[in-house]
Amino acid sequence: MRRSRLLTALCAAGWLYAESPRVPDALVDADLASLEALYIHLHRNPELSLEEKRTAERIASELRAAGFEVTTGVGGHGVVGVMRNGRGPTVMVRTDMDALPVTEKTGLPYASTVRTRDAAGREVGVMHACGHDMHMTVFVGTARLLARLKDRWRGTVLLVAQPAEELGSGAAAMLNDGLFTRFPRPDYALALHVDAALEAGKIGYREGFVFANVDSVDITLYGVGGHGAYPHLTKDPIVLAAQVILALQTIVSREVRPLDPAVVTVGSIHGGTKHNIIPDQVDLQLTVRSFSEETRERILSAIRRITVEMAQAAGVPPDRAPITRITPDAYTPATYNDPALVRRLVPVWKRELGDQNVVERDPEMGGEDFSRYGRLEPKIPLVLFRLGVIDPPRMPLTKPSLHSPEFWPARHPTIETGVKAMTAAVLELLSE
Repeated sequence: MRRSRLLTALCAAGWLYAESPRVPDALVDADLASLEALYIHLHRNPELSLEEKRTAERIASELRAAGFEVTTGVGGHGVVGVMRNGRGPTVMVRTDMDALPVTEKTGLPYASTVRTRDAAGREVGVMHACGHDMHMTVFVGTARLLARLKDRWRGTVLLVAQPAEELGSGAAAMLNDGLFTRFPRPDYALALHVDAALEAGKIGYREGFVFANVDSVDITLYGVGGHGAYPHLTKDPIVLAAQVILALQTIVSREVRPLDPAVVTVGSIHGGTKHNIIPDQVDLQLTVRSFSEETRERILSAIRRITVEMAQAAGVPPDRAPITRITPDAYTPATYNDPALVRRLVPVWKRELGDQNVVERDPEMGGEDFSRYGRLEPKIPLVLFRLGVIDPPRMPLTKPSLHSPEFWPARHPTIETGVKAMTAAVLELLSE
């Protein structure tokens, strides 16, 4: 690992590496019709997190056809493909496979009409509203190109198709199932994510933090219920909840260093059953976003303190103190792009796509569990880059965000841009 870090540093300084092989446009173009058909199939047939059985089967089939050794059922429906080609580094490319419980409203001729039941038993529509269908299409295109260009690189390619990214649990499940012990441990890890605010044909990069820590927090506020006509005989948890919600908004503005980005959002509040009944319980659901571990711990500590002390101030009995639950399984660590690795790849991308099509992007408060692959010791340098998906004529208009029922990526030139960018990055890292 020390050698890998040294090589990365020397490369960034321009001391070691000859120019990596170019990605032949003719090979990319020859595969476009097949990849477009694959994309449409994946878009029409989405599956929710932890239910990606048919999607995994299709990805496994594509990797086998490309010549990879394939293992299925890793960490659930995870798929791992390995291609060994002599001595050299091991480079991991990761895609996610799951879709969202969103009913599609794009009006596209290949729109998803899938309906299923979620984990709570509710009937929901299912849609690739976060672009994982595009991620998988680029992933397969990259696999095919690397197999065809096998005479131009040495080392090992590790392809990882991950389930349950939307739950923030898929990467952990694959790691816990021996991803880096049953299969070659990578020297580098790469991924991409569609960008709903970037033109198709462009990619975005960032050194350092690109996505945030994400915590899901559940708060139960207790009170003393009673008749709405006699509030003096109660301790109203709805009033307490309103005060807590407002107080939580002061954490970022008054307790977090102004230069440290953070978000505390209350996304759900439930309490009560009838107009004239003061309930004895209110439940809140929060999402908390940050970059640094110090800021994360400060925010979570403040949430616990505020809920307890405001309940005390409201006169809630000590035996009915609030409960704050921070769900470990839903925690997603911040994604940090290795700066030296980014600096190594940006010139390669500019060579392949043109300077004007490789742009620096701001960090975002969204989450990505791709980050987990780079947190095990010794740490693996990783890079996640952004893939533009919006037709240029749509750029001045209001663009639906990710997770919107109206989100749709332009198939072209998104597919070819993604395949060229990812393949070029892998070839560069395998040119050692």
